[in-house]
Amino acid sequence: MSSQPLSVLAVFGPTGSGKSAIAEAVAERIPAELVSADSMQVYRGLPMLTNQPARATRLVGIWELDHVASVGEYQVLAHEAIDAILERGKTPIVVGGTGLYLRAALADLELPPPPSPGERARWERLYDRLGPERAHSVLADRDPAAAERVHPNDRRRVVRALELAEAGLSLRPPSDRLWAEETRHPALVFGLDVPGEELDRRIEERTRAIFEAGVNEEVRRALAGTLSATAEKVLGLREVAVLPREEAIARVALRTRQYAAYQRKWMRRIPGLIRLAADRPSDEIADEILEVARTRQRLPAHGRARADA
Repeated sequence: MSSQPLSVLAVFGPTGSGKSAIAEAVAERIPAELVSADSMQVYRGLPMLTNQPARATRLVGIWELDHVASVGEYQVLAHEAIDAILERGKTPIVVGGTGLYLRAALADLELPPPPSPGERARWERLYDRLGPERAHSVLADRDPAAAERVHPNDRRRVVRALELAEAGLSLRPPSDRLWAEETRHPALVFGLDVPGEELDRRIEERTRAIFEAGVNEEVRRALAGTLSATAEKVLGLREVAVLPREEAIARVALRTRQYAAYQRKWMRRIPGLIRLAADRPSDEIADEILEVARTRQRLPAHGRARADA
């Protein structure tokens, strides 16, 4: 086991696993600051729908809803935030449920630059004119490895792969560092496991709670302005806007359960993930996280952090 001091803690898990509460409990015990790894919490204007934390967390609500978010732009900001926290002598706690954002925060991912709007539109027109099979054939001629990875009917990814091929890049690079164990700073990543039945109950409870709190009005205000293509993907946005209340609740809960299943798949792919049973009180899990870190001699023993630490 490495004797190198721990720099970063990370908490990952599906929606409803209690990530924020657990990370906040850890931050109450040691001098630490939280950094969000959630692709939807980057937007301001939808705090209820995106389940934004009450405690101050870096990279939450940083962009307006008309901003087109990208992993590359997020990665730069996450690295700056983590480095600034370390310079202050504190422990960064990266918390979130977007697997790619988590990896981008912890590692140096080689991410292709985003396309210009004109370039994207050009390839979208080609896809629509040729149809899925012929557009996919064009991709197979230009980048066979990427074509093997993308289904012809996946318009968004075929278009993206064509953009990258035009730029001399590939959707499937020869070396993929996404799942490599290397991180910018020594880190421990904890994954939260909640039994399926309990997770479903929590998702249903949270969904009903945001409707009781007035999420309809929040969504109405958001839709009155301009939304970027990435902001439009916020889970539940359209359902809340157009469906009757009970139907909207049922649909949002269903989509959230489906997303939670996807997040669980990410957990199986994160290198070095330490799984923790999360159907327990947050304080108990926070204590276990610190115990694991200290047992591995990668985190110095701190006293309970002051409120202003």
